[in-house]
Amino acid sequence: MRQPEPPDYGRVTRRELLKLAPVLGLGAFAVPSLQPHLVGRGLEFSDWAAARWFRSSHLAPTFPDAAVVSLDRFPLNSYLAHDPGVDLDAWALRVDGEVSSPGDYSLARIRALPRVEQNTRHVCVEGWDVIGNFAGARLSTLLALAGADTSARFLAFSCADDYYESLDMATALHPQSLLCYDMHGAALAREHGAPLRLILPTKIGYKSAKYLTSLTVTNVLERRGYWADQGYSWFYGL
Repeated sequence: MRQPEPPDYGRVTRRELLKLAPVLGLGAFAVPSLQPHLVGRGLEFSDWAAARWFRSSHLAPTFPDAAVVSLDRFPLNSYLAHDPGVDLDAWALRVDGEVSSPGDYSLARIRALPRVEQNTRHVCVEGWDVIGNFAGARLSTLLALAGADTSARFLAFSCADDYYESLDMATALHPQSLLCYDMHGAALAREHGAPLRLILPTKIGYKSAKYLTSLTVTNVLERRGYWADQGYSWFYGL
């Protein structure tokens, strides 16, 4: 039996979406059994639309130093623990997948890449946001060093605390997407993701994974992300 083709949102007009909205709303609120399906399809459409609107030339706002919150007032959210006990001296980022130079990239090697510093807003899905000072190497710079195939669709990340995340390639190549190793003028503290974390000011906070251990360039995702696999938005652009 032929399998149904996936929906092509590109052929749906604005008028058709407006016509469907009341029906979807009625189904979601009046038929409880349909709610999970409708919510899931709504998230799929939201991610599709956000990805279509994403532009590498569109930068997240940056702020003066006076707007940066003090480090002791920067909230902490962690997956299992604020410190998973990474051996900082032995740490290296494993880079593999669709790259011409796979291998283990030490922190010293990553620190030797051109350094970028930015004051950007970190937005948490819980409803709070703060402005922080972050510095590190552009993710795109490491991808270039590793000879990544930038026509690949995704980057998949693993973390020392068993958290996991993934990004679309366009977000990975965005000039404000950082492999962050310094925060507020000092080396990243353990509780903030040492020795290396993502900083993605164009994304919701849970995409900025801490305690990075591996990066895989791929066209197929085995896992989308810890929160996305719990039913949250995967793309979640700001």
